[in-house]
Amino acid sequence: MKNIAVVGAGTMGNGIAHTFAQSGFNVSLIDINEASLNTGLATITKNLDRLISKAVISETQKHETLSRISTFTDINSGVNNADLVIEAASEHLDLKLKIFKQLSDICNAKTILATNTSSISITQIAAVTNRPDRVIGMHFMNPVPIMKLVEIIRGYNTSDAVTKTIMEISKTLGKDPVEVNDYPGFVANRILMPMLNESIETLYNGVAGVKEIDTVMKLGMAHPMGPLQLADFIGLDVCLSILNVMYDGFKNPKYAPSPLLVNMVRAGKLGIKSGEGFYDYSTSRKAEVISSQFLK
Repeated sequence: MKNIAVVGAGTMGNGIAHTFAQSGFNVSLIDINEASLNTGLATITKNLDRLISKAVISETQKHETLSRISTFTDINSGVNNADLVIEAASEHLDLKLKIFKQLSDICNAKTILATNTSSISITQIAAVTNRPDRVIGMHFMNPVPIMKLVEIIRGYNTSDAVTKTIMEISKTLGKDPVEVNDYPGFVANRILMPMLNESIETLYNGVAGVKEIDTVMKLGMAHPMGPLQLADFIGLDVCLSILNVMYDGFKNPKYAPSPLLVNMVRAGKLGIKSGEGFYDYSTSRKAEVISSQFLK
């Protein structure tokens, strides 16, 4: 398996493309938006330059990595020779179902179809394809080139052979794959998102302020960043989407998103990506300035 196609050139997509290309795979990076492809390549180049500055890779390795990445705005051309296609589009069910139906129709029958979804049912996605046994979840963590974990999610019909193949290919990337079963939120977000949501509820109920909540979790629980800062980093819209998937899947009120989270997303306060969330990022991407709406 040498030819990988990645659908979506956003944060996760370009990170996945970077990781595979740096590990020696030929990568087709696909996005309908030419500007997104250009931004994705610029991000990969910037991240490779950062690795050079830290003496992790050489200038030659950077150029070799970039030479293995080809870009496409046409999905048919991009997946033409792919052994594995990884979908990394937005976390919206209808979009993913549309993409997988299309991939099922145009890809070689032996091509494995994977999704980087962080919460949506693999079984439901696989059901729209003509190869449910060859559909699997590969949930990479952000930032992809650095984070070691990959959740490998088996759908109801995913075969043992496909699971083994994806576990092995993840190891060749220098990752630590963990096999999990297909339930809403899988493992990472089933545990993480209720914690983030409860942190937002704690703020909403006036128990403590933004900085205080994050400080308690950093100093008391040895977390590298506080939960509100982490929510900003992930994107509050993404957090809301995942919580909604789990709430719809389990019908359990403990997964219901906080009203504060819902209102912030409606107001466009999405975290780092919008410049403001629980913190103000207008002057720095570091969580140093608390958003004015939460100042006492």
